[in-house]
Amino acid sequence: MDNSTEHADSGRGGRRTGRGRGAAAAPPASLSPSRAADFMTCPLLYRFRVIDRLPEKPSEAAARGTLVHAVLERLFDAPAAERTAPRARALVPGEWERLLTARPELAGLFREDGAEDGEAVDGGADGAPGGEGDGGSADPARLAGWLAEAERLVERWFTLEDPARLEPAERELFVETTLDSGLRLRGIIDRVDVAPSGEVRIVDYKTGKAPRPEYAAGPLFQMKFYALVLWRLRGTVPRRLQLVYLGSGDVLTYDPAEEDLRATERKLLALWDAIRRATDSGDWRPRRNRLCDWCDHRAVCPEFGGTPPPYPLLPVAVPSGEPGGPRVPGQGRMGGV
Repeated sequence: MDNSTEHADSGRGGRRTGRGRGAAAAPPASLSPSRAADFMTCPLLYRFRVIDRLPEKPSEAAARGTLVHAVLERLFDAPAAERTAPRARALVPGEWERLLTARPELAGLFREDGAEDGEAVDGGADGAPGGEGDGGSADPARLAGWLAEAERLVERWFTLEDPARLEPAERELFVETTLDSGLRLRGIIDRVDVAPSGEVRIVDYKTGKAPRPEYAAGPLFQMKFYALVLWRLRGTVPRRLQLVYLGSGDVLTYDPAEEDLRATERKLLALWDAIRRATDSGDWRPRRNRLCDWCDHRAVCPEFGGTPPPYPLLPVAVPSGEPGGPRVPGQGRMGGV
């Protein structure tokens, strides 16, 4: 996915409308790559997103990532010979309309009323966004420029991969497994390719630019997470992990070994143990970092003089040695969401 996180928990596009009025807060029950990244970045951010479910603004970058992913997935519905750049570009307007139908609040990203882009709107009792379209009419020039950038990203993909030569085994694959420890892992994989030899390649599209080497560990952790889940579900270590950066035209690959995935599992178990301790104690520490300038929750963050909302969970006793609740060895599933 692109440089805004977004997978199984929140859906593509990175917007949260908040918990519906009257819905009870619940302790976390599973872990996805995006939420694992949240906790490692800032435990308080994880709390705001998973437990408090505070509303967040949509963003043009996140929505563009959602749109581009939809176009790349849809293109594979066409026969191989018809998977061309012009056809892919032609899919952009229709996929944008589909996205708007599913999430009408995204129209507010391009409104002419001068309000701040993507102003967050609390969900109603059913969690639906309030104020369809968020008010105002779309600025045609701004929307056209945004769609043109999405088309450029789609076109760049053809310089990195040839979809006419690819027949994905899976697209937008929802995966979920419960480790022997009881920890439930879940996520959505952009594409799974299977060679005639049976070797598996996991592919993830990013609409941002490739990170500098010192920042590559985060995206690779996400890919190892997916590889771990597939390994536990299918019993085979994926041969290759591939990140396709459409923003910069780079392709990064990594060939994992079994020990890589065992180390990833150990890291996730330690991470989940820390999440459970914070959940039980209510002690979610903020961690100032380079992403704070883009955080929607600065007003309620102690690092910026704010006060978090009252903690909505009572302490819960968790038996020692049970980091993820009841143990259900070998459980898992794959399929669409």
